[in-house]
Amino acid sequence: MNRLKDKVAVVTGSSSGIGLGIAQAYAAEGAKIVVSGYHVKKRWRQMVIESVRKKGGEAVFCDMDIADPSSIESLIADTIEKYGRIDILVNNAANVGLPDGRVDELTIEMWDNILQGDLRGVFYTIKCALPHMLKNGGGSIINIGSMASCGGDLGSTAYSCAKAGVNMLTQSVALQYGKSNIRCNCVRPGLIVTPQNDRYIPQDMKDVFLDNIMVNRYGCPEDIAHACVYLGSDESTYVTGQIITVDGGLNSHIPTVAQFRSLSSRTW
Repeated sequence: MNRLKDKVAVVTGSSSGIGLGIAQAYAAEGAKIVVSGYHVKKRWRQMVIESVRKKGGEAVFCDMDIADPSSIESLIADTIEKYGRIDILVNNAANVGLPDGRVDELTIEMWDNILQGDLRGVFYTIKCALPHMLKNGGGSIINIGSMASCGGDLGSTAYSCAKAGVNMLTQSVALQYGKSNIRCNCVRPGLIVTPQNDRYIPQDMKDVFLDNIMVNRYGCPEDIAHACVYLGSDESTYVTGQIITVDGGLNSHIPTVAQFRSLSSRTW
């Protein structure tokens, strides 16, 4: 408890799923949380704030559209007006459900829409928060990446490229601002099953993942939240520029492991 006591944390895209899990975990460690979301209904917004406050921390809600630079500016400005500082920035927001595909299927508009939210939005949120972290004498930036950046994909071309860009942006920020006591790391989730996405993930897909995960369960928002608590705390002041994969070991072995396991054979 109190690993983040009195730290001000902005968590984008935190009205549900992984972002909400991070906000709740931060609250349990004593942080002051700025929760944000896009087009969140008033009733749900209040439920989210109450769920975060019940964990023990202070929380307020701000609207934010990750694809709109003026909305990002307002989020940071509102945070500074309310708390006067930003100690932790978690870039979790993304434009979900946008059309993607193979290279021959993608239009320029599809490509731009995905990179606008999943890469440009992360860049601009960092850019807007940096002056305040520099003024405060430091801070921790945590970008939420994706296992899609680990290799080529059959269809999600633009998303994979955007998330790979988040990896390099993480390392660039870490290098450029490390001497100013600003750390930047990326947490790269594997399959995370949330109350919101559970019913939309086909069981066949879950089975494929579970065959290749090295532990006996899917991931949950708390798995990502625990990593983000560590990276936001003073326990990780010597950790920066890292891409930390939290995927149950999914990407730590050769691709044929599941097939060889089904044959009761060892891989070579």
